[in-house]
Amino acid sequence: AAYPQDQTLSALFEQQAAITPDQAAVIFGSEMLTYRELNERANRLARTLRAQGVEPDQPVGILVHRSLDMIVGIYAILKAGGAYVPIDPEYPADRIRFMLEDSGA
Repeated sequence: AAYPQDQTLSALFEQQAAITPDQAAVIFGSEMLTYRELNERANRLARTLRAQGVEPDQPVGILVHRSLDMIVGIYAILKAGGAYVPIDPEYPADRIRFMLEDSGA
């Protein structure tokens, strides 16, 4: 689907959250977050990430199994201005270390 090229993903999501705050934004198994819940959780984490020094375009590793928390984390990293580096928790420790070092996360 086409989307406005002059707006960020975060801005578009904020607009949708304002229009349909109580609608389901993401469903994982029997768990669900509304647009409002997802936006609020991502905003809280994004503020924490910024306070921890995340800067625009900085790679940020996210090591988590597929879950609602994964979506919140990815969205928060984007809101903080970072670029997420997905890391599978099942990878061997050496692989994870290499990915973090290689990406600069």
